[in-house]
Amino acid sequence: MKVWVTGANGFIGRHLVRVLADRGYSVHGIGHGAIGDAERHHSGLAHWLNGEIDAANLNALAERTGLPSTIFHLAGGSSVGLSLAQPFEDFSRTVAGTARLLEWLRGTARDCRLIAVSSAAVYGAGHEGAIAVDAATLPMSPYGQHKLMMEQLCRSYAVSFSLRSTVVRLFSVYGPNLRKQLPWDICSRLQAGERTLVLGGTGAEVRDWTDVRDVARLLAVIDGKPQAEAFQAINAGSGFGTTVARVSARIAECWGGTISVQFSGIVRAGDPTSLLSDDAMRRTLPFDWRIPVEQGLGDYVSWFKDQIR
Repeated sequence: MKVWVTGANGFIGRHLVRVLADRGYSVHGIGHGAIGDAERHHSGLAHWLNGEIDAANLNALAERTGLPSTIFHLAGGSSVGLSLAQPFEDFSRTVAGTARLLEWLRGTARDCRLIAVSSAAVYGAGHEGAIAVDAATLPMSPYGQHKLMMEQLCRSYAVSFSLRSTVVRLFSVYGPNLRKQLPWDICSRLQAGERTLVLGGTGAEVRDWTDVRDVARLLAVIDGKPQAEAFQAINAGSGFGTTVARVSARIAECWGGTISVQFSGIVRAGDPTSLLSDDAMRRTLPFDWRIPVEQGLGDYVSWFKDQIR
């Protein structure tokens, strides 16, 4: 089976490519970043096109590989912070890039299925307990707003042109090769010699932490399940919440030594106190989360230490 991955050179994309290649897929990628032939071969990519998601580059990739049966769309903005610093750039990457991809599909590959990775940031703040996929969406950042706009584009092309798309809303994804966000920040500060860490927030914030290796498997499983309707959205969370305080303490435990983790009590405007998926997905897909948070964080610390040796 021939598939494309946009953003294949990114954090989740690299893990997904490996999973798909190991399952016998012919995997081709497009996105930003130079990848040498040796690295490309090792990653599992048959072809890599370094460039924007636009018609010219999509046509060029199709000429090399033929049309795909599925496109996993991971390209786009990657963080709330960057979206606040450069909102138009985030819009261009997430919304405009998706619009160009959908229009190319409409004209060139109408039978191709699109699996588009979105974010729980579309829900915003104010939700308590597990969030259902049909819960109200009120994003609090350009990042979340642009992900929601991307979803709406996918729905629009499904309704108007019968293009099949599945939107997958990810929650707090972490794991090997993550070079940002809380696990990376804590490990970087510990590596720099800090032993008293004061973090923002209260520590009581609850997140649905999922290991990227599980997430990559999930995306492959979604592709393997026939899609009955032209558009569907899925919450890709475990349904199990862990506080920021516990995650921080676990990273400190795995690092070793005497480390104090404290919280400033200063909460950023718009930060939700809880962002937790319901478990409806597990009732519809043949998938189980295999990597508990405690194990996954230990693996992450080991990976980080390996990088600095």
